[in-house]
Amino acid sequence: MALPQEKLYTIDDIYALPDGRRAELIDGQIYDMAPPMRLHQHIIMNLSATIYNYIKGKNKPCLVYPAPFAVFLNDDDHNYVEPDISVICDKSKLDDHGCNGAPDWIVEIVSPSTQRMDYGVKLFKYRTAGVREYWIVNPSTQTVTVYDFENESGTKQYTFDDDIPASIYDDLVIRMASLLL
Repeated sequence: MALPQEKLYTIDDIYALPDGRRAELIDGQIYDMAPPMRLHQHIIMNLSATIYNYIKGKNKPCLVYPAPFAVFLNDDDHNYVEPDISVICDKSKLDDHGCNGAPDWIVEIVSPSTQRMDYGVKLFKYRTAGVREYWIVNPSTQTVTVYDFENESGTKQYTFDDDIPASIYDDLVIRMASLLL
């Protein structure tokens, strides 16, 4: 007797979701997204602004997009994510729907319901898709885990009180504690 086949969902299924329902699609599986908490949004706003102001002040060719912003990681219809912050330096990846391919830098703000995804599934997907740098900001533990995939310098963990260097830029350093004020 054959085993029942699990349904693989596509980007069309994501777009067919009812208004107000947010979800991501990873390897054909839909993962619902809970509404973010206030602190989560506060961090996204301030961190996005800090990165944006740095890029603008240095005339860097990159753009910053906070969630919700569509990222189509692979050239297929089975992967769609909405990172909390996406930094894209190759503008040819952008169209009216979002980013087609890997952003250069992705930041995810962990919430209790997303820990397994952010530290596991998304870490693997982002690395294999070609993301250069991935930050996981954890407000509960007040830590930031930085993955520098481009330079293979390994994983580094920082506290919110540390000066955290952005690997894709030579002179951008962020202290998360200053963003919480």
